[in-house]
This record gives sequence, C-alpha cells and structure tokens, in this order.
Amino acid sequence: MSGTAPESGANPGQTLDERFRAEIGALTARQARDENLGPGMSRATLFEVFDAQTTSRQLDLAARRLGVAKRGYYSIGSSGHEGNVALSVATRVTDPALLHYRSGAFFVHRARRVPGLDPIRDVLLGVVAAAVDPISGGRHKVFGSKPAHVIPQTSTIASHLPRAVGLAFAIERAARLGVASEWPRDSVVLCTFGDASANHSTAAGAINAAVHTAHQGVPVPVLFVCEDNGIGISVPTPPDWIEHAYGTRPGLAYFTADGCDPIDALTVSERAARWVREHRVPAFLRLRTVRLLGHAGSDMEAAYRRPADIAADLERDPVIATARLLVERGLASPGEVIELYDEIGHRVSAMAELVWREPKLTSAAAVTAPLASARPEAVRADVLRDMAPAAAPPSRSAVRLTGPDRRTRPPGTGAPEGEPGMTVAQAINHTLAALLARDPDVLLFGEDVGRKGGVYGVTKGLQKRFGARRVFDTLLDEQSVLGTALGAGLAGFVPIPEIQYLAYLHNAADQIRGEAATLPFFSHGRYRNPMVVRIAGLAYQKGFGGHFHNDNSVAALRDIPGLVIAAPARADDAAALLRTCVSAARVDGRVCVFLEPIALYHTKDLHPGDNAWLAPGTAGEHVEIGRARVYGDGGDLTIVSFANGVPMSLRVADRLAARGVRARVLDLRWLSPLPVADLLTHARATGRVLIADETRHSGGVSESVCAALIDAGFPGRVARVTSVDSFVPLGPAATAVLLDETGIEKAAAELLAD
Repeated sequence: MSGTAPESGANPGQTLDERFRAEIGALTARQARDENLGPGMSRATLFEVFDAQTTSRQLDLAARRLGVAKRGYYSIGSSGHEGNVALSVATRVTDPALLHYRSGAFFVHRARRVPGLDPIRDVLLGVVAAAVDPISGGRHKVFGSKPAHVIPQTSTIASHLPRAVGLAFAIERAARLGVASEWPRDSVVLCTFGDASANHSTAAGAINAAVHTAHQGVPVPVLFVCEDNGIGISVPTPPDWIEHAYGTRPGLAYFTADGCDPIDALTVSERAARWVREHRVPAFLRLRTVRLLGHAGSDMEAAYRRPADIAADLERDPVIATARLLVERGLASPGEVIELYDEIGHRVSAMAELVWREPKLTSAAAVTAPLASARPEAVRADVLRDMAPAAAPPSRSAVRLTGPDRRTRPPGTGAPEGEPGMTVAQAINHTLAALLARDPDVLLFGEDVGRKGGVYGVTKGLQKRFGARRVFDTLLDEQSVLGTALGAGLAGFVPIPEIQYLAYLHNAADQIRGEAATLPFFSHGRYRNPMVVRIAGLAYQKGFGGHFHNDNSVAALRDIPGLVIAAPARADDAAALLRTCVSAARVDGRVCVFLEPIALYHTKDLHPGDNAWLAPGTAGEHVEIGRARVYGDGGDLTIVSFANGVPMSLRVADRLAARGVRARVLDLRWLSPLPVADLLTHARATGRVLIADETRHSGGVSESVCAALIDAGFPGRVARVTSVDSFVPLGPAATAVLLDETGIEKAAAELLAD
C-alpha cells in the first residue's frame, strides 16, 4: 500500500487501520534487541509512547464510528499528530498544559501518569457529551483534567496563548510574593497550537508579549509548540513559513523536531522543555506533523487536496513509525505489535459501547450551573472581613435615600462629619489601595497604571506605595493585558487589569468571552479565572474624545453569559461595587467588568457649587450583586438610569418636583445581572417607568430593562429615551447624538401626560 492514497469514497479510518496492519505485518522480526535508543530513553519509554499514540488513534476511530451511529457528536481528531506524546514525556505532570485540539496522544500519556485517571473513558465521555464527563460535564469535547493539570481549551484558534503567557508570568510572580499557587515555582507552561493559528494576531501578540516581558528580565517560562501539519483546514501553509516567521526571532529560543520520528521528537522535546525550565524564558518548538483523516468530522480532504499529498502524509504516519522502530530495534515482533494495537482497539471499542448510554444534560439549569455559581453571603463576608463585626446585614430591598430638601439628592452632602467627601476617581483609588493593603493576592496592572498613575490619575501613587511587583505597567496590547489576568487568576491571584478605554476592549473582547467566561463552563467549575476588569468608558467627556475615547457601547459585554458588569455613578457606590466585584472574583471565581464613567471621575456637584456629588469613598455598607439604589420616594414616576444618566435624571426630577410631579430615580448600578427585583418594586410603586439610557437605542441597556418589565407582566406605562445609534463624534457635535436632560424631561412630560 506504500505511496497509495485512499480511493475517493473510501472510509479513511478503515484505510489507516489497514495500512497499519499491512506495513507492520510486512516487517521481518529482529532477534537481537538494540537498547541504544538515545540519552535518557528506554524500552519502557518507547512502549509508553506507542501505547499512548495507539490509544489516541483508536479514540479517533471510535469517535468516527460513534458519529456515524448518531451516538457521538462533532469532534476533531488527532490522527497524524500523535508525535505530541513526546511533549508529555518531556514535561512533568505538574506542568500546566494548554492543549491544541489535536493533542490527544499527549493527553492520554499525561493522564496515565496520574493514579486513578482513565483517559479512554474520559475522552469518550466527551465525545458522547455525557453529563458525567469529568472535565466539561457534557458541555463540549475537550482535553482537560484538573488532576493532570491540563487546562481545557475549546476549538482554540490561538486564543489560549495570551492566557499561557499570563500563567507563566504569574507562577513566578506568585512565588516571589508568597501567594499560594497549585503549580511549583519551576514549572513550565506548555502551550500547543496549529500552524494556521500561528498566523493569528492573537498568537503573534502573545508571543511578542512573552519575548517583550523576558527581555526586561521578568521570568516567562512558556514553551510554545506549533504542531505544524502544513494545512489550515484547506489552506496550505508554506513548508518554510513557521521557521521563517519564528526561527530567528531574538529572545525566542527555537527548536524543530520531526513529530513522525519518535526518537527525534522525544530528544528535541526534552531539550526544549529543559531549556525553558532552566532559563525561565520562552521558547518555540516546531513539531512537524501530518494531518490524517481530514480536518474534522465528515471533512473529505480529497475534494481540495491532491492525491499525491494525501499519500505523502500517509507515508509519515507516526503510529506506524513508532511500531516500525519497536520491530527494527528488536524490542517486539510484528505480531506482538499488532496484538498490542488490537488489544488497545478492543479496550477502546468496549468503552465506547458503554459510555454512549450515559445520560446527557437535559435542562437549562444543569447546562448553566457553572455560570450561576454564586454565594452572596460568602461574598459579603469577604467584603466585610476587615470591618466591624457588628456591621448590619444588607437590606433585602433597594437602598432608599431621600434628601433633606425638595431635591432628590444623595443624603449627607459633604460626607459624614470628620470624613472628607470624595470624587469617583478618588474613591476608586482609595478602594484599590485598601484592597492592595488588605489582600496580598490582588494585582493591579495595565497600560500607564504604574508610574503615571493612569490617564485620569485614578491609580496615582499606588505603585509607589505597593511596589512594581503588584502594580505594574503592561505593553500596549489589550489581548496581552487580559491574558495576563487570565493566567494570574489561575495562579492564585485576584487580578485587576485595566483597559484604558471602552473602545479598546473590542480589540480583545474574545479574551473575556471566549476564554474567561467559558473556562468554568467547559471545566464544570473545576477551573476558574477570577478577575475584575476595570474599564474607563462611556461618553460626555468635554474637549476630548471622539469615538475611541467616548464609547457608549456595552452590548458586546452584556451578551456574555455569567459576566458581572458594575457601573457606579458616585463615589460611595464606586467603592462598594468595586469591593463586591473583587470578593465575588475571589469567592466565586466570577469574571467582573467594572465600568467607570470617565465624565464622572472628577465631578463634585449635582447642582452648581453644591458639592452634592461628593460621597464617602471608604468602606461602607456592602452592595450585593444585582441590587439597585433608589433616590426619593415619589409616587408619580420612576426614572431608571445608571452612570452618567443618574445625575442627569436627578436634576430632571428636581425640575419635575418644582411643577408638583414627584419622581423617584432608580440607579441600576449593575448592568448584568440587572436588578430585576428592585426594578419591579419601584416600577409598581409608581405605575410609570421612564428609562434614561446613555447607551444606544439599538442594543442598549434599555432594551433589556423593557424586556424585564414585560416578562414580569408589568401593567403600567413604559417609555425610554436613549442616545442615538451613532458613534460619538468629536467636540460639540457629540451633544447631537447623546442622551441629555432636555430629552429626559421631554420624555417624562409625554409619559405623564397620558
């Protein structure tokens, strides 16, 4: 069968199986054993390699059979990539691994090194989406295992590389700061990906971040492994491209190995892993592989590949290469090798017959359980653990605040006696300082947050006070900023990364959606990446901006399942909500976005000269996630708003009061999850609801508020006034598209007139 491609319409799995038997059966047994396999290599190692490779191959074949029988679901095979088992041999079980979806042989070998794990059953449970799948709980077929330190990734197109870099950085940083981490200080982070993914901007940025960080003398022990099979689905990769792109980069040690030659793969993988472990710097290993059985599922590569190219890949089958080596070195006879191959195949088939019968997830509650992890009392205890034990428990209704005069302004204008009032920016700075002082697991980082203290001075003085190991500047790459947070969260920290402007987040939104939010979902909560992402955003800056610095779009964030979004409008809420987010991250592993309204950073007045927007920024009453704040108790109208819309709505409420209309203003404070219970309470109290939404008419927050009222059967009148569906222009033109007080007042009058 040498040099022959499978005929069109042939079963590719059957072809691989037949080729193996024919190729090995044709070999002549060698009597004398040749134990000279190379430094540090043994007969036992080679048999372990063959066992893992064959198991991975048989799992691929079983997955295809299950799919044809409608008992299994879409999965991507590892056939042709089995040489990656060498990476498992070269690394420790305690080295965290973030794996490409073709790293099956690595996973089998790594899992077999952990007592009690059965990689055959575990992989097949994922193929059939069984609820007892020990990593994803039936949500996806992934390579992952908490005991084996394999962090699950899903259909990764380089999106996991920033996390790998962040984890390599954070393991060392945790050791230096004395923060408990599950990985030893001398660990190597292994990150595998394909040759097509190596061209993705995320890969380029992550590798650049690793080299950039190491260039400054900061340890980044990550081994990037490109499993180069020469084709991305149907698009060929030039044979010399990976080496051309990464082979001569200063600061990045480069290794190359033939993944279809077991001795070469084992030798070079061991050398590369040892280099990273000893030098604590990043390295790049190109593992040359082939892709057998097509891209995935029913993909018929004969439709887009030449028969000669398919035949050439078949000639390099790594499972056959290892079997041939066993026979040629006299370590086993052809019959013994085929017998072992068949015995593994029988084991896999028998397990496949068992696992497809396992129950599947059948309810929304079961599917979303990892997203709904919430222990509010434990979060509250963490928030208040440095406060007086006599602190009152939180009210089960929204906080009701009424002013001392006709204005529905915050109480205690000027802050309590002896405590200075703060702006929002000052309160955030004060709270960050308190968290850094109290909690050694908190890290604060982002572009310009260190020596400069942030573009708006929000982090001023924190690096000087707490040191550059805990408050530090990053390079200008939002994917790397968030990747650092993703890795730091895994390593035992509660990271607080800053994205300088809301519009900048869109360069890296998948790091929150595709990586941060999905990790607990696809690991059934076994892995978490707690973080609080501070983002300066929203509009209304004067004399500065344009759409990059005045961005009022939050729809891309509110769409992410399980994400917490806080949007404070005043200093005391900024302090309280930030503390809650940090504790929710620590206690429940939540991914939180703390959206800071730039235009309110330094605001002091509600009305000119009254200092009414100053508030205490020190620790006060705990604010539970999803609890609103109400100003006033008017019975005629409820104005619902958040962030910049709150002071605008309060001023409108004062003007309405002068005309005899009593309105209350409900500050949502949390944009996800919305404070639905409080919304309904105050909507029903007045029977009329006006939503003053500074985000856009389409995709804005008000759409969800309206939906919540409709879903609850609210019988009253509802109206909304929003910003226009437009980017925010520069200068005075911004007023033409943004929500303003005139629009709020006009909408209120129309609603009240009905």
